Amino acid sequence: MGEGTVNCARVGRCDPRLPGAGRCRYRAGMNATRLTAALALLPALVLHGAQPPLALHPDNPHYFLWRGQPAVLITSGEHYGAVLNRDFDYRKYLDTLARDGLNLTRTFSGVYCEPPGAFNITRNTLAPAPGRLICPWARSDQPGYHGGGNKFDLSRWDPEYFARLKDFMAHAATRGVVVELNLFCPFYEEAMWELSPMNARNNVNGVGAVARTNVYTLDRHGGLLPFQETLVRQLVTALRDFDNLYYEICNEPYFGGVTMAWQHRIADVIVEAERALGVRHLISMNIANDKAKVENPHPAVSIFNFHYAYPPDTVAMNYGLNKVIGDNETGFRGTNDLPYRVEAWSFLLAGGGLFNHLDYSFTVGHEDGTFVYPANQPGGGNPAFRRQMKILGDFLRGFDFLRMKPEAAVVASGVPAGHRAYALAEPGRAYAIYVGRDSRDKNAPTGPQHPTLQLRLPAGEYAAEWVNPRTGQVDRRDTVRAAGELTPLAAPVFEEDIALRLRRTGP
Repeated sequence: MGEGTVNCARVGRCDPRLPGAGRCRYRAGMNATRLTAALALLPALVLHGAQPPLALHPDNPHYFLWRGQPAVLITSGEHYGAVLNRDFDYRKYLDTLARDGLNLTRTFSGVYCEPPGAFNITRNTLAPAPGRLICPWARSDQPGYHGGGNKFDLSRWDPEYFARLKDFMAHAATRGVVVELNLFCPFYEEAMWELSPMNARNNVNGVGAVARTNVYTLDRHGGLLPFQETLVRQLVTALRDFDNLYYEICNEPYFGGVTMAWQHRIADVIVEAERALGVRHLISMNIANDKAKVENPHPAVSIFNFHYAYPPDTVAMNYGLNKVIGDNETGFRGTNDLPYRVEAWSFLLAGGGLFNHLDYSFTVGHEDGTFVYPANQPGGGNPAFRRQMKILGDFLRGFDFLRMKPEAAVVASGVPAGHRAYALAEPGRAYAIYVGRDSRDKNAPTGPQHPTLQLRLPAGEYAAEWVNPRTGQVDRRDTVRAAGELTPLAAPVFEEDIALRLRRTGP
């Protein structure tokens, strides 16, 4: 391109009405390669922009409609720093998810990051090396950012960030991966707040001189709310063409002083901005760790996400909302695969529509998910576990799951002590049943199990396939003849868990 400058409102697709639009200028010759790469993405953007965005399925809004097909979202993804961490090779990461048969990833916008060692996470992708954070706001010419480099100017956008974000989105789109863009996150400790561009010590705008627990409120004393609203409008504008996207308002808003009124205001901003653009993406709210009853939900919210949601009681508590219920973060149950596999199968066969395992094997330098983390990690993740998540996805997609609903009472008795059973049913036609060992039950027996389940089935003949959730192999096939009362069905011997695929074959 040679010498010269490019207006950031053009490169970053800034709205010229926003604060500082058109004032951010950078030397074009230094960004020719990046701009060429962005231009190469235009065919993919046009292709995916022509399709409706991810939506709730009109026939069963507990699941998704994406690219003309019913969808359940299942993944085992990195710790949310794929875009904001300059050193992370997100293309290799997304290629790995696609290769492993997974279709979701969660990423943070860049307004929040973590210091090394936070939560005892080794090589945390949310903890960029000094000077390696990239976020929507441009750097100023004043030194002094706590994480290295110059302070931020909250009135200007960083075109390099938006080029990176769009490239990430486009590559995910071509790999069949849906992206949850998490807009905000509370500051759990002072160390996180010290790294935020919204902290008055890290920006040149004279805003953010507030406690970390007063950042996400409608209190305008800190001056942050207008900048937060403008940021949301800019992100929504930049990403309007992508079909593989939904927005989560705030990660774990039940920490750090985040108010419900502020969350509803951010939802309103998304809706208003998208209405002006003529698009509509789904909006998610993170409700609680474990479980909670959703009360007075915002009408624009379509996904209600929970963390560490085992046992999956929260699905039944909120199933009547007729929206997607998700288990959106796992962890703190050791590094063994079993508790997370049981959590995934249990949650989705209880009627959930989204599962995201937090996978610490993805790090800078190991974007193929092969990092071997220490035993004291707060969670798990590895290639073998990702294969198990593909098995779960294939099992569910083998049914017409839109016609199914939770029917735990199908399994009347026979579940081994220390185990739990969950079932989806299209009554009289098809049943998906899962029995797994409850790792939270310290008295749960280990070793071989050989139960006989007592099933409530309408009279008829059924084909049964017993599937090993760890290997995906069919351990045994049976013919079941139900007489309209309790029907006994002996399971093959299993160690940890087993799934049953049951389909009607005759009158």
